[in-house]
Amino acid sequence: MTPSIAAILFALLSFVVTFAVARVLGKKWRKKRADKAALEAAKGQSRQVRRARQRKSSGR
Repeated sequence: MTPSIAAILFALLSFVVTFAVARVLGKKWRKKRADKAALEAAKGQSRQVRRARQRKSSGR
């Protein structure tokens, strides 16, 4: 392989790896942030309201 082709392939590979890692970490970060927001929202609710929401979400 010529050096220019190797450099292009290396750049392409590094882009793909970087994009994949950023996507996975982004999903984890968004889920963690959403879970934290849900916990904060549930703190202000009464126990009765929390249980009603849990029953509704579990499909009972």
